[in-house]
Amino acid sequence: MTFSLSKSFQSWLYPFQGLIAGLPVMDRYIATELIPPFLFGVGAFSSIGVAIGSLFDLIRKMTELGLPLAMAVQVLLLKLPEFVVYAFPMSTLLATLMTYSRLSSDSELIALRGCGISLYRLVVPAVVLSFLVTGTTFLFNEVVVPRANYLAANTLEQALSNRDKVSFQEKNIYYQEFTPGTDQIARLFYAKEFDGKKMKGLTILDFSQGGLDQIVTAESANWNFAKNTWDFHNGTIYVVATNGSYRNILKFEHQELKLPRAPLDLATKGRDYTQMNIAESEAYLDLLRQGGDEQKIRKLTVAIQQKYSLPFICVVFGLVGSVLGSKPQRTSRATSFGLSVLIIFSYYLLSFVFGALGQTGTLSPFLAAWAPNLLGLAVGGFLLVQASR
Repeated sequence: MTFSLSKSFQSWLYPFQGLIAGLPVMDRYIATELIPPFLFGVGAFSSIGVAIGSLFDLIRKMTELGLPLAMAVQVLLLKLPEFVVYAFPMSTLLATLMTYSRLSSDSELIALRGCGISLYRLVVPAVVLSFLVTGTTFLFNEVVVPRANYLAANTLEQALSNRDKVSFQEKNIYYQEFTPGTDQIARLFYAKEFDGKKMKGLTILDFSQGGLDQIVTAESANWNFAKNTWDFHNGTIYVVATNGSYRNILKFEHQELKLPRAPLDLATKGRDYTQMNIAESEAYLDLLRQGGDEQKIRKLTVAIQQKYSLPFICVVFGLVGSVLGSKPQRTSRATSFGLSVLIIFSYYLLSFVFGALGQTGTLSPFLAAWAPNLLGLAVGGFLLVQASR
């Protein structure tokens, strides 16, 4: 059984008819067979992802925390692009597996190969579709998803806390500054609150001379852009002796201190990895490198590489799906869907394991992010060679 092209779907295809019409007949036929199950997969996998990843949590927040229905719907719509991005590779696998299985079951692939067309040539439409979806996934993941996730987080926080400047207000800001080239902490920076202009409730522990040398507390502090220093207000500096006692205590109303600007950058940014594109992630990585926290640096470096590697999962799934579907066997749509889920689960499990190895430093960030893709391409290439014999 095939997906029939309804009138509404045919009208949706009108803008692309010129492009499709320019293709060879075989490619045009396979392309039109691939598109409907791909769109079905995007809708199905996105719906499942939204339901599991956001819908149930939003319902809980509505019943327990009083989240307004309108806000819940808005957050749900803003979270949708993230799950659409994850659905693109899965839908590529489903579409290729389902389409080529149907062509194989109806002996159409046998007829084409009997005309002298090799299996390598038959999978070209699937690979081309995979590259197109790869580009779309990359654009979505760079342009749409980070902004949508950021707005979703702010909208949810504002609805639950009734605050006006969510994007600037932060609490409990920690920053560790390490001595360059070592894993020794030079300073610990803590601020109780940031209102967009000033840090409030600050405490700084200075270990730059090898031990705890001084403690700085202040009611507030702001960054002096003209002098590239911190202006601390209404505070106290405790100078600590080697035996741990206070050697001197200095109270002040205003004091300039040359400390890194990084804590302000951290507070102003207020985003996690899913809310930043590659350029923003690279800028944040430079900030982390100033502090020298190797664990966070590795974690973000792996995440950046995964932003590059994620879209190319479509190519892996497109190749594997078309080759597996080309085997001479009768496969129902339910079987194709189940096989797709199994392959997807196995692939993402492998990706999670390699990512964890990269974050612990066992593998390089590049290898941790790209190894699953390389292994997938190797498996797909091997299956293609075997099936073409």
